[in-house]
Amino acid sequence: MPSVLDLAGVAPARWLVTGAAGFIGSNLTETLLRAGHSVVALDNLATGHLSNVDDVRVAVGPEHAQRLRFLEGDICDDAVCADAVADVDYVLHQAALGSVPRSIDRPLPSFAANVDGFMRILDASRRAGVRRFVYASSSSVYGDHPDLPKREMVVGRVLSPYAATKSADELFAGVFARCYGMACVGLRYFNVFGRRQDPEGAYAAVIPRWIDAMLRSEAVRINGDGETSRDFCYIDNAVQANLRAALVPSVPDGHRVYNVAVGARTSLNELFALLRELLQARDPTLTIAEPVHAEFRAGDVRHSLADISLAQGELGYRPTHDIRAGLVEALDWYVRRSAAG
Repeated sequence: MPSVLDLAGVAPARWLVTGAAGFIGSNLTETLLRAGHSVVALDNLATGHLSNVDDVRVAVGPEHAQRLRFLEGDICDDAVCADAVADVDYVLHQAALGSVPRSIDRPLPSFAANVDGFMRILDASRRAGVRRFVYASSSSVYGDHPDLPKREMVVGRVLSPYAATKSADELFAGVFARCYGMACVGLRYFNVFGRRQDPEGAYAAVIPRWIDAMLRSEAVRINGDGETSRDFCYIDNAVQANLRAALVPSVPDGHRVYNVAVGARTSLNELFALLRELLQARDPTLTIAEPVHAEFRAGDVRHSLADISLAQGELGYRPTHDIRAGLVEALDWYVRRSAAG
């Protein structure tokens, strides 16, 4: 795994990564362990997979794996939160119930995990005196605001219960910064993709789901006309943003929210063509069916594009991969995962 941030000069510390058996959390855990840090990895395995933690242990080797403590538990449990944050320097909070459609189908579980659980781990971190609390927000908080690119200070009406939970998290983190002097950073992720992303289930993200279907010569489904666009962000960029947010010397006003993206827009039609090109270059015999179009999905925004200048200026964030570079690097992992499944 290539280095996404030079941690050589950073003194070893103790980190809590919530959602550590998930996609982004497991990549954060691996990066920290490789750099000589200690990690408490918390996950209730509702959507994460223990196999991701096992993969991390194998990837970093037995010496680094000794500094990993996996804790199976729920952030809605105060005792679990208190245990997880004990003697921790930095918190990287990734645990959540993702997916706009899931939240529309079942809003209460999304609220419980993303707001109640968020508050409990945030308050436990406050009580433990952690140096920095970095948490996953979402580009969905921009809602129906039409302007592109999306700038942190300008949002519209949220369009789903999931988006509402992430907006609430930002509000509470800001309040904790003002009331308790707690240093908090929110990261508004824009369509993160890469290794350990789950292609299974009704709420799987588009890239792993489409790759899995293409490899099986099944038609992918595009919601709408395919001109819906997203700012796809490779996992190494998201990992870099988390580490920079945790380690930057100070946080303006005690709480800041940053876009985490590349600053480039790709339509679903362009994504389909790119995936077809890369997969057929890998295997010229692969037959890929034309996509099937369905209704535009409720709660989705039409276009998404980030202005990343604030993160660049205040965090030193520099994306290392655009969508093509990220797919080229991750494609073998996606293919192996599909074959194993």
